[in-house]
Amino acid sequence: MKAIIIAAGRCIRLRPLSDNIPKCLLPIDGKSILDHIIRALKNNNVNDIVIIKGYRKEKINFPEFRYYEDDVQNGILSSLMYAKEEMDAPFIATYSDIFIEPKVVETLLKTKGDIVAVVDIDWKDYYVNRNDHGYDEAENVVLKGDKILEIGKYVDYKKCDGEFIGMIRCSEKGAKIFKSVYEEAKEKYKGKTFQKSSDFEKAYLTDLLQEIIDRGYEVNVAKIQKKWAEFDTIEDYERVVNQKEFSKTIKNTGERR
Repeated sequence: MKAIIIAAGRCIRLRPLSDNIPKCLLPIDGKSILDHIIRALKNNNVNDIVIIKGYRKEKINFPEFRYYEDDVQNGILSSLMYAKEEMDAPFIATYSDIFIEPKVVETLLKTKGDIVAVVDIDWKDYYVNRNDHGYDEAENVVLKGDKILEIGKYVDYKKCDGEFIGMIRCSEKGAKIFKSVYEEAKEKYKGKTFQKSSDFEKAYLTDLLQEIIDRGYEVNVAKIQKKWAEFDTIEDYERVVNQKEFSKTIKNTGERR
C-alpha cells in the first residue's frame, strides 16, 4: 500500500509558528506532526510514502521517500493531483496537518470499499471552547449506514453525523474512478465554480469526493471515535501541546521509525 501525504500548503493561521517551516514540521512531543503521520503509516506496514511539498519545501527532507513539488499551492485537491501518476495502484491520501494514532490507519485499511474516507463520529467534543475554528469550518459528513451522502465544509453541522479527518483510501478500481472523475471535472469546471469551491483550481478534496458521490459512485466510511487531532490554528496547536493525556497517548502508540 502506498501513501501520498499532501504537505505543500502555507498556513497563515499558524503564523508566526509557520513563518519559517511548513506546519507539518511543528513539533509535538519531540517529533514533528509529519513524523507522527509517518509512524502511524509504518506501524501498519504502509512503507511506500510519497510527499507533495511546496511552501518551505527545502525543510522537508526524508531521503527514503519520493517527492512532488507544488509551487503554486492553489488548493488541496490540485496539490494532491501533482502526484496523480502514483495513483496507478491502491493508495492512501492524507492531509499533513493532523495527528493520527496508528489505529486510525488500521481501521481505514480494514474497511471495505473502493473509495473509503475516515470520519470521526465522536467529533463534537473537539469543538468545545474551540474559538478560532468553529463547527462551520469542519469538513462535515452526512452518512447513510456505511456510505457517505454529503461531505464538505458547508454541510450543515446540525444535521451531520461526523467530521472528515482528511484521510482516504482507494483500491485500484477506486483510484481509476478518482482520477477519471477528476480529469472530467477539470475539463468541465476549469475556471468555474466546482461543488462548494468558487474555483476548480482552489477545490478541496471533499469537493471531488462529493462529485464522485453525485455521479453515483459509492464512498464508504471508516468510522473512528477521536484518536486524531487537527492543527489549523495556533489555538489548536497549543491545546494539543499542553494536553498531558495527549502526550501519554503518543508515547503508548509505539515507534517504528
